[in-house]
Amino acid sequence: MKTLQPLVLINAVGLTPRLLKYAPKLRQIASNGWFRPLKESLPAVTTTCQATILTGKDPSVHGIVGNGWFFRDTGEVRFWQQSNQLIQAEPIYKTAKNLAKAQGRNFKCAKMFWWFNQGADVDISVTPKPYYGADGNKAFGITGSSTDLTTHLEKKLGAFPFPSFWGPMAGLPSTQWIALATAEVISKENPDLTLAYLPHLDYDPQRFGPSGSNMEKLTAELDQACEPILEAAKSKGARVWVVSEYGHCDVNGAIEPNKLLRKNGLLTCRNGPFGETIDFFESRAFAVCDHQLAHIYVRNADDIPKVKDILCQDPDIKMILCGEEKKNMGLAHPRSGELVALSDSSKWFAYNYWLDEKRAPDFARTVDIHRKPGYDPCELFFDPRLLFPKLKVIRKLLGKKLGFRTLMDVIPLDHSIVRGSHGLVSTNDEDCALLVGNGPAPLPGKLAMTQVHPLLMEALGFA
Repeated sequence: MKTLQPLVLINAVGLTPRLLKYAPKLRQIASNGWFRPLKESLPAVTTTCQATILTGKDPSVHGIVGNGWFFRDTGEVRFWQQSNQLIQAEPIYKTAKNLAKAQGRNFKCAKMFWWFNQGADVDISVTPKPYYGADGNKAFGITGSSTDLTTHLEKKLGAFPFPSFWGPMAGLPSTQWIALATAEVISKENPDLTLAYLPHLDYDPQRFGPSGSNMEKLTAELDQACEPILEAAKSKGARVWVVSEYGHCDVNGAIEPNKLLRKNGLLTCRNGPFGETIDFFESRAFAVCDHQLAHIYVRNADDIPKVKDILCQDPDIKMILCGEEKKNMGLAHPRSGELVALSDSSKWFAYNYWLDEKRAPDFARTVDIHRKPGYDPCELFFDPRLLFPKLKVIRKLLGKKLGFRTLMDVIPLDHSIVRGSHGLVSTNDEDCALLVGNGPAPLPGKLAMTQVHPLLMEALGFA
């Protein structure tokens, strides 16, 4: 029986081969071992890539076809769900636990802020989870495998800096907190496999594009934030691997497929006191937009050719997949749209469906990742038309504390402000995802993201 050496897998979102030179600590791991560029899953977005890394399967098998999709049984679009049961293939922590049990040994896994965290078959978990009041209020918080764990972490490290995890104030503090929490878990709990999600490189490259961001500085900040994890791993004799989900690209505009479908009478909206919302039961077709990919759901098969012809009117839509084409791209799953649209590499898909800004839904101007029927990177900005937006936020927060209901409407509707995106499979080996490891090296050349799983299994002693 092989000895099980602990393994820490850092998910350094947005880290690419081109950027590795700016991360001396992580680069040293590569120098002592190896690194390979990774061919991303399609779409190259957070939840899809994480599911592929953890299962070794593509989306047609594990079912995570994007950060969100249309739930046909309830007629709702849902983004950023946390239930581990949504992954339809077996994750590595479950496979490893079963194999270890068959060999008469234990296997302990810690899952720190990776997605689909709730209900995962892991021993230790920590993930963001706000509290929602019946009066519409929201309080930031985290949840985990035990209240004792989350209470201990927040007592030692302070409250998780939720505003820096997502929204206009997203930045380094959330990554630093997650890294410190991960180091604490490694030191106190001695996991065999630790999964740590560090999002720092996912913010400014979306706001300003890689060419408009100080990537050397941002990467060095991420590298420094990793230090507590590296020290804790060293003290426990654990090896450290690094993986990323995608790299970012510059964009100069957005595609609005829902407006196009609405103008052609295929998308139906319901008007109400809080603006317009899509009527998914009455709409013949609509797009669920996710960075540089959009799932197009078409109620009647007879409408598919018409919908495809309408979308082809937009020259910024690079490709529309249907039938066998979806299968070839690993997206032949019932959760996928009848059509899947891919953008030009310099564009991204915006979910906007209203034709008059005055009828935009009230949630459009807020950070509301669960209510919006599509991914909205505008949430990374304060509306530039606002004077002193942070002061406005403070005033609204004070009003909430006094018991007044208020709308945190500080997000812009103008998506031209967004200068970076991701989602397409990178064709450049310098700007794609990567895997850094040690031990027996895989063959030279680019690896498929599905190959990360068997390499991890081998590193854990289950080959």
